[in-house]
Amino acid sequence: MFSRSSVRRVALWTLCVCVATFGAGCGPRPEGAVDPLVDTDLTAGPEVSEFTVMAWNIWHGGNDGQLDEDGRPHVIEIIRNSGADIVLMVETYGIGQMVSEALGFNYHLIAEPGTAPDDPDINLSVHSRFPLGERIDFYRYFNSGGIEIELSPTQKIVVFDTWFRYEPWADEPERLGKSPAELVEWERSGTRPEQVTAILDGMQPWVDNAGEVPVIMGGDHNVESHLDWTDEARALNGGLSVPWWTSSTIAERGFVDTYRLINPSPVTHRGITWDMRDKPDEARIDFIYWVGDKIRPLSSEIYMAR
Repeated sequence: MFSRSSVRRVALWTLCVCVATFGAGCGPRPEGAVDPLVDTDLTAGPEVSEFTVMAWNIWHGGNDGQLDEDGRPHVIEIIRNSGADIVLMVETYGIGQMVSEALGFNYHLIAEPGTAPDDPDINLSVHSRFPLGERIDFYRYFNSGGIEIELSPTQKIVVFDTWFRYEPWADEPERLGKSPAELVEWERSGTRPEQVTAILDGMQPWVDNAGEVPVIMGGDHNVESHLDWTDEARALNGGLSVPWWTSSTIAERGFVDTYRLINPSPVTHRGITWDMRDKPDEARIDFIYWVGDKIRPLSSEIYMAR
């Protein structure tokens, strides 16, 4: 989200982190399989069998003005302690090069080529323990961008970092007095459909090739998921089951929500990533999606980091 105090900044330093671990070389998930774990000794030689992706809005460059101390060292510590191999960062705002240098990671700033690596106005960045390949630019740098990541000489993935505009937003959309269909139309008001469609269209060539080179998309989408507003979860959502347009459209393009794949119940695993202090606005609005049978999620979690 933009210009709000949230779960990403509570007390001194409390932030929501989305992390998914993938198995490489897994092939399609067997029909009816329920155990998300696979043998880690899947490949021989230099090939990678597992890697972990973090999607994280670090909140105003990790150094919001209301913090009691410089939060940037905490960003580095949280990433290091998470074991993440790849970080899809939102609200980078000048800290990206510092983070990657401290971690010994490769760094891609999603901005016009030639932009200073510590430019304080740049939103999105990718940080990777693995070597980086070709950059992928389309639409607006502030909202999306991608890059190839070379897991090994014979393994490659493509990652996209994304931020969708937050309007329209309601702290409690179930209290707007709208039906599920009206809520979907409300969600589609403003510029959201144009933006989301343009970003997904820009990714489509890589999605079409995901059988050869898997694709991971993560980021802050500033809208709830249809997978969290199901019949099972009506009691949590004002008695409503809502097929939210943004997440439904992403799913129609072939992307799988890793958190809901591993944690199917929105009742037992709400996965809250947004929670403003003293305000009932809890929601899951940050995601890690994936498409491509050469990898699959082994775990996916959302947790609070201090």
